[in-house]
Amino acid sequence: MDAARTESQPPPLAGLTVVAVEQAVAAPFATRQLADLGARVIKVERIDGGDFARGYDTAARGLASHFVWCNRGKESIALDLKDPRGLDVVRRLVDGADVFVQNLAQGAAARLGLDAATLCAAHPRLIAVDISGYGAGGPYADKRAYDMLVQCEAGLVSVTGTPEQPVKAGIPAADIAAAMYAFSGVLAALVRRGVTGRGGPVEVSMLESLAEWMGHPLHHAMHGGTAPARTGLAHAVIAPYDAYPTADGGRVLLSVQNDREWRRLAEQVLDRPELGSDPAYATNAARVAHRERTDELVGKALGALGTDEALARLEAAGLACARLRDLHEVAEHPQLAARERWREVGSPVGPLKALLPPITLPGGAAARMGDVPALGEHTGALLRAVGMTDGEIAALRRDGVAA
Repeated sequence: MDAARTESQPPPLAGLTVVAVEQAVAAPFATRQLADLGARVIKVERIDGGDFARGYDTAARGLASHFVWCNRGKESIALDLKDPRGLDVVRRLVDGADVFVQNLAQGAAARLGLDAATLCAAHPRLIAVDISGYGAGGPYADKRAYDMLVQCEAGLVSVTGTPEQPVKAGIPAADIAAAMYAFSGVLAALVRRGVTGRGGPVEVSMLESLAEWMGHPLHHAMHGGTAPARTGLAHAVIAPYDAYPTADGGRVLLSVQNDREWRRLAEQVLDRPELGSDPAYATNAARVAHRERTDELVGKALGALGTDEALARLEAAGLACARLRDLHEVAEHPQLAARERWREVGSPVGPLKALLPPITLPGGAAARMGDVPALGEHTGALLRAVGMTDGEIAALRRDGVAA
């Protein structure tokens, strides 16, 4: 009986309304988490093309991959916020909202009266989130803050890549970091509001979010004197720890975490049990000091095996290993398939494949995997919901204030 009752529970944020004046990745990815958990998310977009992430590419059957990823489950209203009538619509939407999120250029929200401090002063129960590149104050407050630039400023690029070449992360790490802190900040503020009855402002910056994620190399440099070396897929202070080619053209990542594991690798995979006690390899410090020779031994053994056989032998020896997959292989990953993590969501171009969010709640409260909206798809319905007549809506559309 308890299980059945739990399974019928709605998503945890059902009944909450979020209004977002958002663009690109940081704010849209944060509010998508809220939508997945059941919140109603109203996305306010520009009338001239909408969120500029809509134009990044056409890879998702004509839609932009970034936009599809970050914006499912939302309602889109297209407004000109430079027109007082468009701004008035946003204020009416905020009147009925629990959460407001914005990541406009520094100072733009304040000029519109949509910054967190202004909105929370007028709406004591509202939780208002300002997401910026570098924060509201300080010498960098007004700098443009795109993901790659913040990756550089936060030091991520300095520790990523090879000894010869630093590289940025292949995903928008600064945007994602800020998004997830905005998401958790909203959840914390909702808990506080449940206790005190009051909302309040939440501030998140991309730099501070990503600097927090730099914890290990940052503390290594601050307290140890030197930053960890860039080592590609290898590990700066552990060996063997790298991707090794196999006989059929694949690559297997192997991680030996301690000397007991090294002995098992030497005995069961390398077929060289004497290496387990050889002073040149018996300790991690020795293997790091002789990394080139260590990698040569491991590479020779795994290079004689096919990928499946190499993984089977490593796993049989109780060693941590993985297949280096490309993105097409990830889309067909057997673990994701076995755990039924894929769904289809609607979009202007038809159904698209999408992953369930990684937060799995007990009792079967399902994520709300809503559609990806067309620009302004919900404008008419939302204008009516804030009390506008058909004549007033027609006038806004005629004057280019709404689309």
